[in-house]
Amino acid sequence: MDALNEAIGNVNDVFWTYLVIPLLALVGIYFTVRSRAVQVRLLPDMIRNFGSSPERAPDGKKAISSFQAFAISAAARVGTGNIAGVAIAIAIGGPGAVFWMWLMGMVMGSAAFVESTLAQLYKVQDKTGYRGGPAYYMQHGLRARWMGVIFAVVIIFTFGFSFIMVQSHSITAAIRNSVSTATGQPAAGWVAPLVGGALVVLVAVVIFGGVRRIAHVAQMTVPFMALIYLILGIVVVVLNIEQVPTVLGDIVGAAFGLREIGAAGVGTAIMMGIRRGLFSNEAGMGSAPNAGATASVSHPVKQGLVQTFGVYFDTLIVCSITAFIILVSNPVYGEEMGARLTQNALEANLGSWSLHLLTLIIFLLAFTSVLGNFYYSEANLYFLTGSRKALTALRLVITGMLFLGAVASLDVVWSVADVTMGVMAVVNMVAIAPLGALTLRLLKDYQEQRRQGLDPVFTRDRMPDLRGVQCWESDRTQDVAARP
Repeated sequence: MDALNEAIGNVNDVFWTYLVIPLLALVGIYFTVRSRAVQVRLLPDMIRNFGSSPERAPDGKKAISSFQAFAISAAARVGTGNIAGVAIAIAIGGPGAVFWMWLMGMVMGSAAFVESTLAQLYKVQDKTGYRGGPAYYMQHGLRARWMGVIFAVVIIFTFGFSFIMVQSHSITAAIRNSVSTATGQPAAGWVAPLVGGALVVLVAVVIFGGVRRIAHVAQMTVPFMALIYLILGIVVVVLNIEQVPTVLGDIVGAAFGLREIGAAGVGTAIMMGIRRGLFSNEAGMGSAPNAGATASVSHPVKQGLVQTFGVYFDTLIVCSITAFIILVSNPVYGEEMGARLTQNALEANLGSWSLHLLTLIIFLLAFTSVLGNFYYSEANLYFLTGSRKALTALRLVITGMLFLGAVASLDVVWSVADVTMGVMAVVNMVAIAPLGALTLRLLKDYQEQRRQGLDPVFTRDRMPDLRGVQCWESDRTQDVAARP
C-alpha cells in the first residue's frame, strides 16, 4: 500500500507541476485581465445579490434562492479542507503554503465567476427549479457531450466517493482525538464504526429529501458553525497578537525562500498551497457551478458574483483563521497532520474544552460538506442517465462510502483525490477558456443595466445569437426580476 501511495504521489507531483498549476494560473490571469479584475471590482455587487428572491418551481414550491445555492456550495467548500487541508499544507509546505493559497484564491476568483455564470446561462429546468454545471455547459455551450460525460464521471468519483470518504474519515479522526483527550486513553475500536453508523443515518435523512432539504440544512448550519469557528480563531489571534507580525513575515518569507522553515522549500510551499487551496475553495475546478446553477435569479452574472464571494469567504477568511491558529502556536512542521494539528493548537491556547468544541465544529462542517458533495454527484449522475432510479442507487452507495471512510485508512484516497481533482480542473479549464467570451458579454450587459439604475434582467432575446440556451425565456424571467 505504501508503494502504491508513493507511486500515485509521484504522478501527482508531475501532473500538478507541469499541467494543472500552469493551466490554472494562465486561465485565472487571463480572465482577471479580460474582466478587469471582476472578482475585486464588483465585491459590493456580490453582497447585494445575496438578497434576490426566487420564483416558483414547476412543482409549485419556491425554487432555490441565490443564498441557498451559495450555502450548498459553501457547505461543500467549508469543511475539512479548511481545517484538516490547511493544516496538511502547513505541516508539509511550511507557512509559505498559506501565501500561495491566498494568491491562488484571489487569481482564481475570476475563473470562479466565469464558471458559475456559464452554469447559470446553460442551466436546464426540472421540477424543483433548475439543474446545471460544467457538464451542461459543455454539452449545450460547446456542443461536446462527450466532454460533459468525462467531467460528470470524474466529479462523481471525486466528490461522491473520494471526498465523501475523506470528510467521514476527518470527522472520525477528530472524534477519536477528542475521546482520547477526555479519557487519557487511546479511543476504543468501536468508536469509528459507531461514528460511521451515525453519519450514515444523519446523511440519509437529508439526502433522501432532495435538493431543497440539502439547501435548508446548509443554509442553517454553515453560517452558524463558521461564525463560531471564526470567533475561536480571532480569540487565539488576540491572545497571541504580539506574534502576528512574525507569523506574517514567516508566511511571506517562506513563500519566496527567504526563510527556510522546517524541511519545506519554495516548490513544496507552492505545491501544497495550491493543491490544498483548490481542495478547499474549489475555484475553477467545476464543482461550485453545480450549486450555482440551481439558483433562481434574474441575470446569470448575479449568481456568478455570489459564487465568487464564496472563494473569498473560504480562502481569505476561514482558511486564514486556521493558518493563524496553527502558526501562532509554534508548530513543529512535519510531525502532526490534518485536523489533529489544528485541534492541538487550539487546545494549547484555550484549553481542552476548545478541542472538544472544534470536534463539534468539524463534525457539522464536514457533515454539510458531505451534503454538498452528494448534490454535485446527483446533478452529474442525472446528466448521465436522466434516471431517478439511478439517483436512489447513488444515495445508497454514498452512505456506504461514508461508513467505509470512517473505518478505513485513507492515505491512498487522498492521493487519488488529488489526481481526479486535477483532471476535473483541466477539463473544466479547457471548456471555460472558449466559452468565457460569453461571460464577458453577459458582464457588460449586467453593468450597463446597473449604470442605468436598473435591476439587471437577462432574456435570450438580448443575445439572439446564443445557441444551446435552454432557459431565460422573456415572459418568465421578467416576472422574476420584477420582484425586489
